[in-house]
Amino acid sequence: MTDQPQSLKELFQAAKEQKLSLETSAEPNSDAYRQQVSDTINKLQECQRLISQLSLFSSNEGLEDVSTANLQFLTVDHLLAEVVQRASSTDREAVLRRALGEYEKFLTRLDDYGLLSDRDKKLFEQYTENPARFSLALKNDAANRREVKVGRFREEKELKQKLEYFRQNENRLQSDDEATRKLYLAEINLYTHQTFQSLDMIAQELEMLSQMRHAPPVSAPQDDPRSRNTPDKNNYSERLDGPLSQLLQGGRGGPLLSKSGKPLQPFTLTNKRTELQQGVFRPGHNLPTMTIDEYLEEERRRGGILEGGTSNEVPEPDEDDLDKADEETMKARAWDEFKEDNPRGSGNTLNRG
Repeated sequence: MTDQPQSLKELFQAAKEQKLSLETSAEPNSDAYRQQVSDTINKLQECQRLISQLSLFSSNEGLEDVSTANLQFLTVDHLLAEVVQRASSTDREAVLRRALGEYEKFLTRLDDYGLLSDRDKKLFEQYTENPARFSLALKNDAANRREVKVGRFREEKELKQKLEYFRQNENRLQSDDEATRKLYLAEINLYTHQTFQSLDMIAQELEMLSQMRHAPPVSAPQDDPRSRNTPDKNNYSERLDGPLSQLLQGGRGGPLLSKSGKPLQPFTLTNKRTELQQGVFRPGHNLPTMTIDEYLEEERRRGGILEGGTSNEVPEPDEDDLDKADEETMKARAWDEFKEDNPRGSGNTLNRG
């Protein structure tokens, strides 16, 4: 197998540099960022086309059949999947499923060349059996997911440190084919690790999108002010007053005249502008409809007021009626004796300590 032409190598390096620039961009929502995402996707897709055209990889080959210079191109599918996830689109689900397709191609090719560890091979089988339910955690609870996340973070850190060591000695590695091969394999191991994490996160995001799509529409609560002025199918409304035209018609609804000009209900012709002006200064409470004298006269007519009344005048005593005088004297003495035996306040026991 011949090595790749220089154009493929240069295109691949340019795509990797643009991807790195996207990861460090300070304006991910700008038009320039979106354009750069599109350009990077196009470059990586062109790399895929050239790889296929040159038949650099085959499922009938072993890893030893792949030249060291071509090993780096095994990562094209992974890099494309990562950039696709950054694409701006109104159909987020379509973006995620396209990224899934690229990740699957990446893992499938690695599996063909025996580059998946036993653990990663089991994870890939788990994913292919049910992609929608794929999860790195054995149990779907927060504690287990946190434990798995911490463990994989440590593993990724070690892979990055190993890769960084090879990159720092890249100049020396260029003259050492075996060392260069280790550099590319370390990069593949790191990308494999990150791929499974991405599959986990995409599965969760797709599940949330599905729940949102099938969720029932949210209706306004009953106490929402926006729903108070909207009548229901029975023309019921919580408005305390009707429209102005209905109030001017005495609370009646419907048209006053038919199309032919025939009155449909009783009405009174008024000057609408004058009536509205008078209503501006109308009090919010009901004014009295009669005077106090008129009210008393009406109550007197209905028998609600007693005529004649009572007299508080005490009749003068008859000095010639001795029996009556003795009776009044005995009552006065009895009252004096009662007051002496029962002083004021003696019967009040509620407030005593």
